[in-house]
Amino acid sequence: MIITVVILIGCFGIGSMILVKVLYDQQFVRVEVPEFSRYLRFSDLDGYEYQSVSFRSGANTLQGYLFGYPSEQGLVVIAHGMGGGAESDLAEILFFVDQGWSVFAYDCTGTYASDGDSMMGLAQSVIDLDAALKYIRTNSDLQHLPVMLYGHSWGGYAVATVLNFNHDAAGVVTIAGFNSPNTMLLEQAVQMLGPLAYIEYPFMWLYQTILFGKEAHLTAVDGINKAGVPVMVVHGTKDRTVSFDSASIISKREMITNPNVVYKVCDQEGKNGHNNLFMSDRAISYITQKNAQWQDLREQYGSDVPHDVKAAYYDSINRWQSSELDLEFMSEINDFLLAIIR
Repeated sequence: MIITVVILIGCFGIGSMILVKVLYDQQFVRVEVPEFSRYLRFSDLDGYEYQSVSFRSGANTLQGYLFGYPSEQGLVVIAHGMGGGAESDLAEILFFVDQGWSVFAYDCTGTYASDGDSMMGLAQSVIDLDAALKYIRTNSDLQHLPVMLYGHSWGGYAVATVLNFNHDAAGVVTIAGFNSPNTMLLEQAVQMLGPLAYIEYPFMWLYQTILFGKEAHLTAVDGINKAGVPVMVVHGTKDRTVSFDSASIISKREMITNPNVVYKVCDQEGKNGHNNLFMSDRAISYITQKNAQWQDLREQYGSDVPHDVKAAYYDSINRWQSSELDLEFMSEINDFLLAIIR
């Protein structure tokens, strides 16, 4: 009887690890530059110059981009969200350049122009940001500038959590960020597996630990408290990707002891989700219109819209309009950063 129980437990453990690995790896596959996009692309830039650079993160070479240099005002380092690359944040990059900042952005491991067979996992964003900041501090053209960190979602986790690494960041803006890879992984697993996720959680915890070691257990709250620098924490009340009340940094306010933290709760209907916080009303309306047109094409052709029809649809999109930012929202962030250096 005991032997049977041991065998059953062993089989469950092996099966659980296989299940966790398969599901985990499916979520963090490599992301290539998309053929089509509703949002700004490097090819759309006119009058904005940038330099391409590269740096190492572990075994991989990452692609970086430097905009608006030289600017003695300071350097904003932007960490992108999961499933995108630096190009995904072009609207914000150009906004900060227009406000007088130099901006450093990069493609994380396994995304766009950077090396890597996959995005690896939730903790990879902070590892890559750590590598980017090390590169900046060894670059004679950049190392003297005050550094501000700005990130959304996966990047929102990274910009707060990298403060555990003792980098000399002057200020941080974290938007829709999660507090720790483990709580974020559990939240995603519950959405996929339901109550089974709680049974499988120890195996998820173990697999992330195998992948990342101690970095799997770093938290944004610990970084914020350790550094003591000014931090703006922004989150939407209807965020369906990083829930406001569970995995988010903002849900851990009672654990944050850093007196220099300010919180921005976004509760305006239609602008309180995960990706619409910084979008203008005009952009949201325009995207809604273009999404309706896309849905009409899906109803006409099914899921396999012909390539030429798809190309024509994307050619019809004004990417500057669909990428338009909420200037009041972004100006509040810019004012926060400017106050740090004045």
